[in-house]
Amino acid sequence: MPTLRGWAFSGAGLALIVLWYALGDVELLLVALFLLMAQVFALALVRARRSQLEVNRRLGSATVHDGDTTSVTLLIENPSKRAIGSISIEDDVNQLGVASFEVARLRKGESTTATYRVTCRPRGVYRVGPTMVSISDPLGLAETRGPIGPVDRIVVYPALEELSGFPIVRGQDPAMQASRPEHSRRGGEDFYTLREYQRGDDLRRVHWPSSAKTDELMIRQLETPWQSRALVLLDVRDGSYESRDAFEKAVSGAATIVTHLVGSGFDADLWAGDADPIDASRYGSAMERLALVQADSAIDIQAVATRIRQKGGGGALVIITGVADRSLLSVQRLLARDYPTTVLMTVSSSTSQTLVGFHRFGVATVSIEPDQLWAPAWITTMRTAWTTASVG
Repeated sequence: MPTLRGWAFSGAGLALIVLWYALGDVELLLVALFLLMAQVFALALVRARRSQLEVNRRLGSATVHDGDTTSVTLLIENPSKRAIGSISIEDDVNQLGVASFEVARLRKGESTTATYRVTCRPRGVYRVGPTMVSISDPLGLAETRGPIGPVDRIVVYPALEELSGFPIVRGQDPAMQASRPEHSRRGGEDFYTLREYQRGDDLRRVHWPSSAKTDELMIRQLETPWQSRALVLLDVRDGSYESRDAFEKAVSGAATIVTHLVGSGFDADLWAGDADPIDASRYGSAMERLALVQADSAIDIQAVATRIRQKGGGGALVIITGVADRSLLSVQRLLARDYPTTVLMTVSSSTSQTLVGFHRFGVATVSIEPDQLWAPAWITTMRTAWTTASVG
């Protein structure tokens, strides 16, 4: 479309035509036609050139944590047989900002790159692109503007802290307890079942007698050690939190615990407002869920606990909330049979009277205020309630 200068050229050309009609001077008509034809030529030129550009994008990292910085690199190519000049580029990172670049000229077959950095805050999923490209003619009479290239996304996980120490998790045998988890990735020592070989399976698990009988490779499926399991339950009820900052701190705590447990060998599940818990070993899915989670006033936390109990489970239960209430205490009691070890993490500027009830049932509590860190309080609780264990 015409630029401001282009509209001025067109207006001047029309005015000169009116003067030619009134005065009959042929030179006025020639100048008018020159101005109007220049505008038409400029419009045709920029329209043809826009479709010849190619834009691709490369993200430094598509997944980052709250507060991290990542880079975005644009590759602009001119595959056509003619040079293209006066290129303006804008790349929009939804809600985080717009990066703008100018390219004076791209010769035929030439390419160039443009890199910018973006600080990712707060958590969430952000759309990147498409890239808006504007091309104008050398005189600046016309420009064309439109989206080119792919749409990408950056997933901003909640902020993390580094923790150490684990809750002692009692196994099915009350005489057994572990302060350091068995690594569920390699399975336990108990034989569970046989299944057919799948590509990528460890050949050391082939059960040769059964393979000989069935003429198919059979793999020993080992049962995950019971004492290395855990459920991380994030209380998403809006009424449990004194402020938005308190909820964000709880989400950060849930992400920190998931990362700590999964990275240390726990076979962990995460519940953060979904119908059912999700497998936290699918780390990307679990963290993306936490990146998107929002407080919900319609959640029935006791009904959630009932569904979890019906599906079975066991190990350690880690509950993250704001102000602990009686409903949450009921959840702990409902799940206590399957999850005899419970850690309650609260973020509040006041102390809830319900914490006395949790203490009475042997629940270890980690309590902080919204502007404090989880790590010091977690380490203190692990040292006070149980023997601290580290992996390695």
